[in-house]
Amino acid sequence: QVQLVESGGGLVQPGGSLTLTCAGSGFHLPYYRVVWFRQAPGKEREAVGCIAGDGRSYRGVPLYSDSTKSRFTIAKDYSDNTLKLQMKDLGPEDTAAYYCATDLVLKAGPGCYLTLQKYDRWGQGTQVTVAS
Repeated sequence: QVQLVESGGGLVQPGGSLTLTCAGSGFHLPYYRVVWFRQAPGKEREAVGCIAGDGRSYRGVPLYSDSTKSRFTIAKDYSDNTLKLQMKDLGPEDTAAYYCATDLVLKAGPGCYLTLQKYDRWGQGTQVTVAS
C-alpha cells in the first residue's frame, strides 16, 4: 500500500520559518519523483516544487515554482528516507494546506516537472497558517 504522510505544519508568524516532512510507506521514497503542492481555500492547487527520484549514478534534482524558489528548499533526508520542505520568510500568502505527491515513476532521469495532474498519489496534507 503506497501512502504518503505530511507533517510539520502549524501556526507561524510572518517572517518565520517552518519545515515540513513527507514520509512514504510501501515504497522507497528517494527513488521516486515527488512534488510539493499547496491549496488555499477558494484557490487552485499550486505547485511549490518538485524533486526527481535518485538513480544509481545521480541524485534527483529539485525544481521550484517562481513564487517559492527564493524562500523554499526541497531536500531529501536520507537518514529516514523522507522529503523535507524548508520554508523561510513566510507570509500570509503562504497559508495553505501543503501536500506531497508522487507519480511513482522510476528511472525517469534527474529532473522533475511541476505539472500536477500526473502526481496522482498524495497524503492528507498538513496545514500551514501564517498570521500574527
